[in-house]
Amino acid sequence: MQEYILKTVAFVKESLQNAEAGHDWWHIERVWKNTKLILQTEDADHLVCELTALLHDIADSKFHNGDETIGPRIAGEFLSRIGVASVTIEHVQQIILNMSFKASLGEVTFHSKELEIVQDADRLDAIGAIGIARAFTYGGFKNREIHNPNIPVVTNISKEAYKNTTAPTINHFYEKLLLLKDKMNTPTAQALAAQRHEFMENFLQQFYGEWDGCL
Repeated sequence: MQEYILKTVAFVKESLQNAEAGHDWWHIERVWKNTKLILQTEDADHLVCELTALLHDIADSKFHNGDETIGPRIAGEFLSRIGVASVTIEHVQQIILNMSFKASLGEVTFHSKELEIVQDADRLDAIGAIGIARAFTYGGFKNREIHNPNIPVVTNISKEAYKNTTAPTINHFYEKLLLLKDKMNTPTAQALAAQRHEFMENFLQQFYGEWDGCL
């Protein structure tokens, strides 16, 4: 197992060396750490979970013209090259294909305990202080407005609309980030998410106060 993990770490570091800062190696490492933390209290396949955590953003669809198949394909090809069993590869690919928030807005075709764990680990990195930093990093990368009071938040957003949104970064809090606390699967993630969610709420209160000239 350790040999597979070390080879995958090296592959991901090299592949993502020029990635956007919110989806780079450091994001992968944090999700990997979150995964191992959750695994301390969950009964699941550690190899599947760790390989998926390391490979889940090897080719994020939003950086590849919306292609949701390229990530699982690249992950599968790499794992096959290093000799990982086909049943493990297929499990990793299915998790990558179905674990994202975007995927949850459509029809989810696969479920497993391992998916729950890595999904939680990834979602934890999307909220709290780091989640805020990542949101504004990506917004800057896409040259989006920080906030525009004239652009309303879209609630119950569809998968297609979510994929194609160009809304200001503050809107993203309401379209995704503030929803994640109640979507956590495991007790460990639920506890961590509660504190990170509160931090985001406090941030927004401060943000609006400064925006309106009250603070």
